[in-house]
Amino acid sequence: MIAFLRGRLFSKSPNRAIVECAGVGYDVTISVATFTDLPPEGAEVRLHIFTHVREDQFALFGFAEPQEKRLFEKLLTITGIGPKLAITVLSGIDSSRLVNAIRAGDHATLTRIPGIGKKTAERVVLELKDKLEDMAVAPITSVAYGPAGDDALSALVNLGYPRPIAQRAVESAIAKQPAAAQDFELLFRAAMASIR
Repeated sequence: MIAFLRGRLFSKSPNRAIVECAGVGYDVTISVATFTDLPPEGAEVRLHIFTHVREDQFALFGFAEPQEKRLFEKLLTITGIGPKLAITVLSGIDSSRLVNAIRAGDHATLTRIPGIGKKTAERVVLELKDKLEDMAVAPITSVAYGPAGDDALSALVNLGYPRPIAQRAVESAIAKQPAAAQDFELLFRAAMASIR
């Protein structure tokens, strides 16, 4: 089984990366969080890999951080959650927030993740609540961007950008132009530019 890849990042998109290792291109499914951590195309990349083998398919799932891979593997133990749904879950919420939501039994947060309904959320909490002690996570902190930042974040999410990408874009825009934090239009444009 393939457990780790190190090579040149041939191409990337929010859910897929192709990593060239010794002249072979590996097609790897990734989460949005891993996508945002990837270097520019052509640079060296390292991914922790989960290999999923079925009769008709050999699929690779890649993660920038080992903790994200471990959380992915724990999600796969839940009845009704396969690799594609597990990667969707990890794309829909930050790993730390997911672990905290499961530990707290926060069904409302879990059901906001695409593909997770009420019954699946209950199953995830029931089966994983006591199995995440080894996952060190930062406490949930309420991120406040101010009225303009919150509006820009909401606008990006409403345009269809996944929340983690939208948050990073707003944070990046504020870091580059602190004055933009008070002006919705300026901040929104800067955030859009950082996504592109």
